Amino acid sequence: GRETAERQPTAVSEATGSAVSRLYLGCGLGCLSPQVSTYRLGEQPRRIAPLPTRRALALLTSTGERAVPGGEETERYKLRVFDDSSFAELASAHLLPDEAGLSILVSGLGEEEAAEGAAGSSVGGLGGGGGGGYIVVGTAHILPDEPEPTSGRILVFELQEGSLELRHEAAVRGAVYSLAELSSGLLLAGVNNKLQLFEWEAGAPRLALRAEHCGHILVLYVQARADFILVGDLMKSITLLQWSAGELTELARDVNANWMTAVAFLDDDTFLGAENALNLFAARKRADAPTEEERGRLEVVCEFHLGEFVNRFRRGSLTMQMREAGAEPLPTMLYGSVNGVVGVVASLPQELYVRLAKVQTALSRVVKGVGGLSHASWRSFVNDRKTADAHGFIDGDLIEAFLDLPPRKKEEVVAGLDMTAEQLSRVIEQLARLH
Repeated sequence: GRETAERQPTAVSEATGSAVSRLYLGCGLGCLSPQVSTYRLGEQPRRIAPLPTRRALALLTSTGERAVPGGEETERYKLRVFDDSSFAELASAHLLPDEAGLSILVSGLGEEEAAEGAAGSSVGGLGGGGGGGYIVVGTAHILPDEPEPTSGRILVFELQEGSLELRHEAAVRGAVYSLAELSSGLLLAGVNNKLQLFEWEAGAPRLALRAEHCGHILVLYVQARADFILVGDLMKSITLLQWSAGELTELARDVNANWMTAVAFLDDDTFLGAENALNLFAARKRADAPTEEERGRLEVVCEFHLGEFVNRFRRGSLTMQMREAGAEPLPTMLYGSVNGVVGVVASLPQELYVRLAKVQTALSRVVKGVGGLSHASWRSFVNDRKTADAHGFIDGDLIEAFLDLPPRKKEEVVAGLDMTAEQLSRVIEQLARLH
């Protein structure tokens, strides 16, 4: 399915600050014919992170092992690094027998940044030798008598010629479910119910705990943008924090009880979330609210049933956008689901959204769902705790169905719109090229 999402007029501004944006979501690879190369690992891939400066990929993998023939199988985790073109294995390192690799991060800060910005400071960046970057791995010790891990490690590896050198390990009291880089030398870690902030001291070298924020159930997802931090919780939806004056301060939270599966910044004020009932939603800061209590609550501006279990958002695009004269390319973000679906989220100008909203209304009358299923019912936001009509989103599957309609039906759809069927087809074809 391809979906479009709208945000309310106050939710998002373009870079110029003069136009309001909406969101367009496209699922699948559309008309693309991607070239796919497969390399058989012989193990289960768990996490992946690129090392662009070394033209390599870092993977956390696991495989089942038995201590004795016929005995109980246990998972053994390993960090492996591959060339991103030939898939030749460059290096690998085993984790401890009782240790699971839960998160991975490749630092984007090289030593050159530390050299440029460390005037008067003894703290360097999280940058590996040779500009290759460090590979940071978050783990948990899985013990049979513990319902929830109570210990884990943050491991800092450096890729050397043919080997992975462990530069530092920091013991933590819990499972390191997520890792994110905040700024030069600062590392965020979701450790059980806490968000912890570490500073990398290059001279030691070591990770020093500088701050933490509590009050979560499990900090499963962490994203950072400038000094803002977005936390996705197991049960408590999303929380926005800020690193300021040496403290992690909560700015606002979504009071709904969403069980999160992925989170992302759309911009400084608007956030995208996916939850375990296959729904998407967007929320925004209420910086202009009159009371502190209202400012402390995120406003949900979009809700929509996607029908896919999204487990990753990533800023980027699937295609090169063809720019029309005077038009800026649409900001896009990718998402992936456990079914292998790759989707695109793109911000739309308000004028285009208004047109597509009218098209969607007309199409919902002309195009009937399979088995008579109501489009409004299918796209309603539904989980164990609430039911709400879809709002703020336009269904791209429905919009792009216009291209396959017979001419008579197309004319029926555009009746009452300020464009012809041919003009609408061109607009929709342009959007379809995003995926």
